[in-house]
Amino acid sequence: MLTSSRSREGGTRRVAAAALLAPGLVAIGISFLVPLVWLARMSLNRTVGAAELQSAVSSQSYLDVLTDEFVWDIAWQTLRLGVLVTVLVIVVSYPIALFLARTRSRLRGLLLALAIAPLLTSSVVRTFGWLVLLSDDGVVNSALGRLGITSEPLALTNNYTGVVIALVEIMMPYAILAMIAGFGRVSKDLEDAAGSLGAGRMRRFLRVTFPLSLPGVLTGALMVFVLTISAFITPRLMGGGRVFVIATEIFDQATTTLDWPRASALSMLLLLLFGVFLVLFQRVFRIVEGR
Repeated sequence: MLTSSRSREGGTRRVAAAALLAPGLVAIGISFLVPLVWLARMSLNRTVGAAELQSAVSSQSYLDVLTDEFVWDIAWQTLRLGVLVTVLVIVVSYPIALFLARTRSRLRGLLLALAIAPLLTSSVVRTFGWLVLLSDDGVVNSALGRLGITSEPLALTNNYTGVVIALVEIMMPYAILAMIAGFGRVSKDLEDAAGSLGAGRMRRFLRVTFPLSLPGVLTGALMVFVLTISAFITPRLMGGGRVFVIATEIFDQATTTLDWPRASALSMLLLLLFGVFLVLFQRVFRIVEGR
């Protein structure tokens, strides 16, 4: 009798859980899976002549993409941009996140709000802000000139350097939030215990604090990397049409060349790249968690 009652209770809970999950699953299916299936199907079509779309089941778009040296060049540049921005963001954001996670100041809420406040502003607006700041007659070059550091303006816009600078600032709030959420395992008591055994500050950080904070660091790094390699607005505006990444190439193929199958094939390959790095992240995360 007791077993039957528990079985009915368990069945009721499963039905309730399914009912609660159903709206979210339907929303994901409509907003993500359906467009993804449409994109995959579009990538198998062919473009004939001057942007004439021919419905077919062909791998020609994938063959064209994989045999195009320019695509390989922009893929390499996209990966390099993603790695560089991720490293710089983690290095800059780690001390901020660790301080915000540990501080007991009454101003902690205000400081946290200031750290993530840029998320309340569109990345388009922030990118235009960096265009103003880094232009030849902008604040940065004007300050450097008045201080006598440079005799002529530095080229900080319409190039790779400007893209990196803008993306680092844009991605910092994401990294800070992700790392703060993952720093729950970093216990001050463990550091104090290491200090009582004679470990200096640097040794305590390298042997205790940093290893315990690695899950949060990896989560922040993954988020920043994925957002960077898929970024379009900042490379387009700050690059001035001279910095090509996969996202800008997809846009050009879809709107300028009107080669939708090729744009779809590039999108699917970018999604595949996301999947590869997600699998690698999960394996590294498991190794770190198993320490």
